[in-house]
Amino acid sequence: MAFFIYGVTGHLLFLATYAWLAGFVGNLLVPRSIDSPTSDSVPLAVAIDVGLIALFGLQHSIMARPAFKRVWTRIVPQPIERATYVFASCAVTMLLIWQWRPVDLVVWDVQYLPARWLLYGLFAVGWLGVPAVSLMIHHFDLFGTRQVWLYLQGREYTPLPFRTPLLYAKVRHPLYVAWAIAFWATPMMTAGHLLFAAGMTAYMLVAVVFEERDLIAYFGHQYEEYRRRVPMFVPWLGTRSLSPVESSGGVPRPFGRRATCPNMDIGAVGKDESDDVGTFDEEFLTGASRRTSG
Repeated sequence: MAFFIYGVTGHLLFLATYAWLAGFVGNLLVPRSIDSPTSDSVPLAVAIDVGLIALFGLQHSIMARPAFKRVWTRIVPQPIERATYVFASCAVTMLLIWQWRPVDLVVWDVQYLPARWLLYGLFAVGWLGVPAVSLMIHHFDLFGTRQVWLYLQGREYTPLPFRTPLLYAKVRHPLYVAWAIAFWATPMMTAGHLLFAAGMTAYMLVAVVFEERDLIAYFGHQYEEYRRRVPMFVPWLGTRSLSPVESSGGVPRPFGRRATCPNMDIGAVGKDESDDVGTFDEEFLTGASRRTSG
């Protein structure tokens, strides 16, 4: 029962953190937002903000690495490994929001009303899209709730099968796409918001390379074929060759060999990290998605 309460608490904490982050980025219903007046010198603010983004990225990436998980699950019981990742992700996200130093220099400010409302609409699409994408795979598996529920029932964790539902049939990483829209869609872009959006986008572009390598290592030819058929971020018709970024994904391993399953944006596969000491899932915020995260 303790593990179940722990997992559900982590899930609820993520939902609260996610709402706070949306309000922070969108200047909605929070006392201090990403576009609040500047209170520090610009160089100091930029240095602190870059450090916070780096900390966010390191936590999400290091805790998702197989080598780290092999050691970590000797300390943290396997049924709550995913929930613990969620707690850690929430902690670094809350720290980022709390300690963020705004830089209120305006980069753009769209005054044309239809365009302004279009950007507000895209903002909503992005922030609603993240949980919507997680529901296309297995939302509760992503946040560790399924793992603790199965443990409570005395049932063994069973991996989810490889599948490509809905948006995953169009692009391989719709969760990252939703995050990017959420970060960039704003009628008024300040320098601080631009730094945040650019930093988070850079993190996702780096993270996706490692994620793809892990997916190939785990699913082998099955995921390679999926990569050949479905683009990474932007859907288009017709056949295509892999881009240089995609080609760096690595070489698939034989099916018989145990590999670790990835990432935050692993919805296309739906496999969770907690079924074995080496398996993992690297997500942006925690989700964000476990499949994918940071």
